[in-house]
Amino acid sequence: MSDVKTGYILGISAYYHDSAACLLYNGTIVAAIAEERLTRIKHDESLPIQAIELCLNQAGITIDEVDAVVFYEKTFIKFERILETFVKAAPFGFIPFQKALKSWLKEKLWIPSNIRKELNYKGKLYFTDHHESHAASACFTAPFTSGAYLVMDAVGEKATTSFGIFENGKLEVLGLQEFPNSIGMLYSAFTYYCGFKVNSGEYKLMGLAPYGEPKYVELIENYLVKIQDDGSIELNMRYFHFHRGLKMINAKFEALFGQKARKPESEITTFYKDVAASIQKVTEHIILKMVKHTHTVTGAKNLCLSGGVALNCVANQKIDELELFENIWIQPAAGDAGGALGAALAIHAHLGGQTPITWHPPYLGSSFREEQIIEATKRYDLKIIPLGQNELVSKTAELLANQKSLGWFQGCDEWGPRALGNRSILASPVHPEMQKRLNLQIKKREDFRPFAPVVLEEKAKDWFEINHPIPYMQFTVQCKQPEKIQACVHVDGSSRVQTINQQQNDKLHALLQEMDRLTGVPVLINTSFNQRGEPIVHTPEDAIRCFLSTEMDALVLGNVLIIKSEQDQLKQLEVNYALD
Repeated sequence: MSDVKTGYILGISAYYHDSAACLLYNGTIVAAIAEERLTRIKHDESLPIQAIELCLNQAGITIDEVDAVVFYEKTFIKFERILETFVKAAPFGFIPFQKALKSWLKEKLWIPSNIRKELNYKGKLYFTDHHESHAASACFTAPFTSGAYLVMDAVGEKATTSFGIFENGKLEVLGLQEFPNSIGMLYSAFTYYCGFKVNSGEYKLMGLAPYGEPKYVELIENYLVKIQDDGSIELNMRYFHFHRGLKMINAKFEALFGQKARKPESEITTFYKDVAASIQKVTEHIILKMVKHTHTVTGAKNLCLSGGVALNCVANQKIDELELFENIWIQPAAGDAGGALGAALAIHAHLGGQTPITWHPPYLGSSFREEQIIEATKRYDLKIIPLGQNELVSKTAELLANQKSLGWFQGCDEWGPRALGNRSILASPVHPEMQKRLNLQIKKREDFRPFAPVVLEEKAKDWFEINHPIPYMQFTVQCKQPEKIQACVHVDGSSRVQTINQQQNDKLHALLQEMDRLTGVPVLINTSFNQRGEPIVHTPEDAIRCFLSTEMDALVLGNVLIIKSEQDQLKQLEVNYALD
């Protein structure tokens, strides 16, 4: 076992989408957070200056004390791929290439000097491969020391999927596929076609799929994508436009389906629901072939999944149901933000640091003291009720049992795109109308969107078809008692479950126990503390603004309770965010 002290390593992901920073100290995660939480810009892609500052502050150090900074991909190789793509597509696509070139010449080609200049950093600077960062983020945080890995995303430098093995801090690539043949790009093309935003709305497409019938699977597999037995694919580029322009698809794609791309915010007809169901089925078909091939080649008992496609929890459940692997690990920030963690871990391992590192519950942002919370409430003239933890849990459960919705703000931010119990909106799932109320009056989003349940780990099997804990909402499972918790069960009877035990999150666990005592249901709706287009809240003030701009009934900040109906002359805030 290695005992090499690797010191402070700062990992950075930036300049595409979901930039983030992560700080390690001798392999222990000090802090990790996405830049969007701090800037309040959804999917912020800029150099994560504020996230870096937060990480350094959490450690109590300056940038001069950082031993190494690591960027999550190799920019010159990526630029080479963009040039190659343009040359192959020429003379088409000159205008978008010209726009991209400006961005690269202005900023992205100068990332080393930008990092040194913006951070005033003079130490060692490393660059890892994009898929290496993804793989390391999963393999070196896993609860096992060896196994296979599979990375699936849109594109890194050139790779779109890769698989291999890991052991003793070493990653070995056994196979990969390169741009433009990309499962991530294929799914994003249909995200665009169904009227959702690329690199943002893919989870909406997944949520829409159960409303439709997979009528177009054969059409997709006959015309758009050739799928090999090992899961590798070949896209028919005659129907796509992402390699030569700013759109994902072209007129031939629309003609193949007989309808134009849906306009954002327009009615979602049965046709688009069926298209969503079809591409979800095709995606699962591809992924399961990849997984089977990975198992055949490696013979491994353990599997790590990473990359943006690994956030497709419906496909992940299909993988689990194969029962090829004894254990499956998906780090909660599987997308590009998680590349900051992976980049830091890759260099930690390269320098001889111990892997896998000890993984703790993923509350890796920053927390706020009670005096900071109270000061924030004073700025909005809010009546507050400070309580001890037991009384707080009891009063909160009483509100929830009476069909009130509330913001739940505790401890440090979660790492990753999903609320895991520290920056959450909670509600009881017992009454089916709660789903529509949360969507339309609080989240202010499309009414078809499902909500995830959080359940006591020790009682999860009574409510869901579950055979292992699911702490980070990585899988969907079927609900055993859907008639009792309709508001967090999707139309196909599935739920994207989070299981909670006392060690993970003591206060949320206590709240669920109290809900079980009051109602006989140890389950709550757990959705991210934000409204549409807004990043998940970070500070107490972010939480208060969200509370005051929605129809939430109550707000819990640490051990402080705020009940909206008990406020004098409460002023409703108007907050507008760009639609996601």
